[in-house]
Parts: sequence; structure tokens; C-alpha cells
Amino acid sequence: MDRNQRLAFIVCLIALVVGIWVWQTAYSQTPPVSEVQLTATSTDSSQSVQESAGAMMNARATTTVSTAHPWEHFTKPSLVTLHAMLTPTQYSITQEDGTETPFDNPYYNNEAAGLYVDVVSGEPLFSSKDKYDSGTGWPSFVKPIAPNAIIIRADNSLIEARTEVRSRYANSHLGHVFDDGPADRGGKRYCMNSAALRFIPLADMVHDGYGDYVPRVQ
Repeated sequence: MDRNQRLAFIVCLIALVVGIWVWQTAYSQTPPVSEVQLTATSTDSSQSVQESAGAMMNARATTTVSTAHPWEHFTKPSLVTLHAMLTPTQYSITQEDGTETPFDNPYYNNEAAGLYVDVVSGEPLFSSKDKYDSGTGWPSFVKPIAPNAIIIRADNSLIEARTEVRSRYANSHLGHVFDDGPADRGGKRYCMNSAALRFIPLADMVHDGYGDYVPRVQ
């Protein structure tokens, strides 16, 4: 091999080494396609997990709100709807301030433990613990289940002035309150109409959404 051939060989060898070095440098700075895809997938998964966690937190918040007592957000239906959902007696008493026949109604002699609620809205009104036999033929109580559970107002529809009792949310006519109740229990007689009430037995109160009121009945 003469001198020119040796120089040509050396130049080719140098060019080969430089080419290999350039290729390795470029490859090491650019991640493989599979690695890029893996990074993107990992990022998307992380975002999905965060979004799922946020959705779960929102769901919990929604659930918390929805557990509020439904009667607290009660909107009274139209009279047409009330006609359809109530019996004639229930409608006459709750919407037209009527009075049912004494001793001929379902609750005047009911002695079971439970909660009495508004027949229209379901709002709690009276506890069986506060019910007593007044001998009048109507269900009678010494007090409402809570002071703000009812609304009282003057009733001058008869010659003798009376005090009417109405429900807070549905504004249903329930009956009247008199001052001839048991003296040792406050002296009041809340004389109610059975048709304005719905009775929830103690055993059904939790299932029907009245668990908070169980201690007031037991």
C-alpha cells in the first residue's frame, strides 16, 4: 500500500468514527417513540385520576346537600294537584279549614308510638309521647314536636274567638289549640284533625327519613 492509499484509508476511518459519534449524540438526546408515548400516557392517567377524585368530591358534596329534610324545601302544589293527591276529607280540612267528625277518624284513639306529620308536605308536627286522651274524639297533644313546627293565628270565624294551628311549610289547616289541657303538662290541648295528619310508626321512622326524630318519640 503506497502513501496515497494509506492517507485515503485514514480519512475514511476518521469519517466513519465521526459519523458514529454524531449518530450516538443525536440518538441520546431524542427519546424513543415508545418512551414519549409512555410519558404522555402517564400524564393522561394522572389527569384522569385527578378528574375522578374531583368528581367523587363533588358527588359527596351533592349527596350531603340532598340529605337535607325535603319538607324544608317544600313548594305547595296547585289546588288542582292537591285535589288529585288528597281525599275529599283531607282537602276540605287542610285547604278549606274544615273539621272532621269526632270519634270517627283514624287517630283519635291511636296509642302506637310514632310521629305525626303533615299529610301534604310530610313535615313533622307531633310526637306520640305528647298525645293524650282528651275525650273529645279528636287526636289531642300537649305540645308540638318543636316550637317552630307549627304556626298559630287568631280565628274569628265563629262567635267565640279561637286560635288556629297551621303547618309551617305546607300551611295546612290542622286544628285549634285550647287552654284546657293537662295542667301538669303545660295546660294546652292541641286539638287536631286526623285527616290533616299522617302517622309514621316508630319502626318505620328511620326508613322513611325521620331518623332524627326517633329520640323525641321513644
